[in-house]
Amino acid sequence: MNQQASALVTAADISRLAGVTRATVSNWRRRHPDFPAPAGGTDTSPTYDVEAVRAWLSARGQLPDDTPADELRTALHSFPGDGELARYLLPAVLAAARLGRKEREALPGLRDDALLQWVRSAADDGADDIPGIESPAYSAQVTGPLRALVRYVVADGAEAATDVLAERLLEDVGGTGTYPTPRPLADLMVRLLTDSEGVFPASVLDPACGTGSLLAAAASVGATELHGQDILVAQAAQAAVRLRLSAPGAVISVRAGDSLRSDAFKGLTADAVLCNPPYGVRNWGHEDLAYDQRWAYGVPPKGEPELAWVQHCLAHLAPRGRAVLLMPPAVAERTAGRRIRAQLVRDGALRAVVSLPQGAATPLHIGLHLWVLERPDPGAEPPGTVLLVDAAASENRNLDWAAIDDTVLSAWRSYLTDQDGFTGAPGIAGAVPITDLLNESVDLTPARHIRAASRQALRPALLAQQASELYDQLHRAARDLTSLSADGDWPPADDRHRDWRTATVADLLRGGALSLLRTAPAGRRTRSGQPLPQPEPKSGGRPALTATDVMKDRPASGTEADLPVGVDLPSVQGSDVLLTETLHMGRAAVARVVEPGEAGCFLGPHLLLFRPDRRRLDPWFLAGFLSAEQNVNAAATGTSIVRVDPRRLRVPLLPLAEQQRYGAAFRRLHELRTAARRADQAAEDVTRLLSTGLTGGALLPHGQESA
Repeated sequence: MNQQASALVTAADISRLAGVTRATVSNWRRRHPDFPAPAGGTDTSPTYDVEAVRAWLSARGQLPDDTPADELRTALHSFPGDGELARYLLPAVLAAARLGRKEREALPGLRDDALLQWVRSAADDGADDIPGIESPAYSAQVTGPLRALVRYVVADGAEAATDVLAERLLEDVGGTGTYPTPRPLADLMVRLLTDSEGVFPASVLDPACGTGSLLAAAASVGATELHGQDILVAQAAQAAVRLRLSAPGAVISVRAGDSLRSDAFKGLTADAVLCNPPYGVRNWGHEDLAYDQRWAYGVPPKGEPELAWVQHCLAHLAPRGRAVLLMPPAVAERTAGRRIRAQLVRDGALRAVVSLPQGAATPLHIGLHLWVLERPDPGAEPPGTVLLVDAAASENRNLDWAAIDDTVLSAWRSYLTDQDGFTGAPGIAGAVPITDLLNESVDLTPARHIRAASRQALRPALLAQQASELYDQLHRAARDLTSLSADGDWPPADDRHRDWRTATVADLLRGGALSLLRTAPAGRRTRSGQPLPQPEPKSGGRPALTATDVMKDRPASGTEADLPVGVDLPSVQGSDVLLTETLHMGRAAVARVVEPGEAGCFLGPHLLLFRPDRRRLDPWFLAGFLSAEQNVNAAATGTSIVRVDPRRLRVPLLPLAEQQRYGAAFRRLHELRTAARRADQAAEDVTRLLSTGLTGGALLPHGQESA
């Protein structure tokens, strides 16, 4: 790291710096002669001196107050190179996290030479455990980015700083078929490994660990040995740091490399395996690995890389050890893989297949599967059934993870408790005899077996009564929607759209017009760098509003037991404005004003609470502008996980009376959207029920009498 930093930024960097789109930056370059001239780059991709850009933005009032995250991102992008600096700063994150609170808070104020002396002595300890790092040499040129890093660690914690460094590392990585595992899905996969007494395996391997999300979820429920490998050095490095931060007491070993071609853990026998293998990778080493000893169930065809991962995971398990893999649905039915599927079923290595709703994880347009595997115990009698769960059919189309968890885990635990007596849930789950699966196609798709088996469970009289009740709900929802959509005339502005002065949320916070609250998410570290203790299992307690509640505009579904302990839990008040902090799967941010009946509920994780001074800000006006798409996009940060930086959001400065007129309009739009959603859900419910009844022989068409 001996390059002289020239502090140059691209147009994309300027857009992030100013909180605007790249198109806006292009307009500035064309329309303003005083815009800074390029200081480097090419004609098609110029770069600019960052200080000149800052001065120009500041003179025009376009430079938001820098958050520590903004400062770190700017420092990383203005440093020459392809992200090498971000990788070499990872040991500094660990070094800062190991300090006590007072020592850590003193770091940003150190002189340049003292800061460099600290990092040179402290970062060597543990650097060898981070893939891609070998004895980092910190020159004087890295002082600026290093100071920005320690400021961010002090402000938002070591894990947040790791995420920003990883963003820069992954910007230069092409597509590899690897995708992050969403936390709710990771938690579900982990719970499927817990035994009937609630004990989690001690040692866990993830051979395609990515940034470590599955291993971190395993550590949160008791895993003490964490082994991971990833083909991308940047992701392996991020995983190594993240796991050392979130599981400081665990034995951690993370390696970079191709697990199939170059297994870094040969000879390792783990209690459990978690894996979200790369998607759609054709060049996985079929020719080189034709005689590999791992293929105990058959040599995987070239077009079946997922079955190679299945056998790789089984090869690393102790007898009766379990693995949970996230799989594309085609693996359950492709002709090329039927012989391996048959052998997995025949030997008792495949214990369950769970189909998930679309959108549960990337790729979003596909309903993925979970495969639960178990390494057979030599000499034991293979089980006679495989559990199939069709969670995609359990009315979870809006990704209600609490409902999905309940559907999957209740079926799995009941099946484990009494496999012979397991009756399942009609249309949702069933124990399918292996003789029914070992046919010509060996199709393991849950819907093809479960829905066919549920036909006999339909009760005509009960179904007809349910259909009548659902029709009544649909009629009421349709009346509400018609009433709210009666007035569709909205007055246009003048020829030019209306312009107004704005203030950032940071400005409003300083001026006392607004307060900002949030709840620390479970599993994260506090600002002192210590991991949050996990809540003891319990039920009841005060209700809590979750991010899903806000997105679906439903009453509080969480409880105090769902929230982290050891931190202050804000309570919501009437007229508070709630905004989802994380933009999941490309969805827009959603805002909601707390109604008086919800006052006193706890605020769940991943929500931002804005408490306006009612004498200065109207709540519905605030909610409408805070959640505006262009506003949220300008304040969004991150790549794989996109979060809203609330302090960068902008609000128009309008008189209170005018705010209230806008607020009434936004409230009407909210009510219209809610009514449309309820009508859509009611129509979906009634058509699904009627279709099931008609095709299952339990209901008859109008005008036809029963025989």
